[in-house]
Amino acid sequence: MILGTGIDLIEVARIASSFEKFGERFVNRILLPDEIAYCLQHRKPAPFLAARFAAKEAISKAFGTGIGAALSWQDMEIRRKESGEPFVILHGKGLELFAARGAQSLHVSLTHTENYAAATAILES
Repeated sequence: MILGTGIDLIEVARIASSFEKFGERFVNRILLPDEIAYCLQHRKPAPFLAARFAAKEAISKAFGTGIGAALSWQDMEIRRKESGEPFVILHGKGLELFAARGAQSLHVSLTHTENYAAATAILES
């Protein structure tokens, strides 16, 4: 049974601007070390940063909380399988919410172009 769904769309230029202005401080706020390493290995990291930003927003919407006191940027991590398929690792309050909602799985899908990044998330029991 689906417990929640979330979707997010963001302009890559918005993330690129924040990255240019705040640098490490910005990426350390929204991403975990492995996510940062993955994104920054690309010649143009902004679309990859934006996709992860969108994924975390979509996940927070699937939980029904948004990003804030109940679920922070650092409570969610977007990783990739060898096949390239993204998956979510929850930490801290993310794990607590997952258990409290009686969830069994959390699916995420990402996409990006030069100008936009989007993500969807589905929380299932």
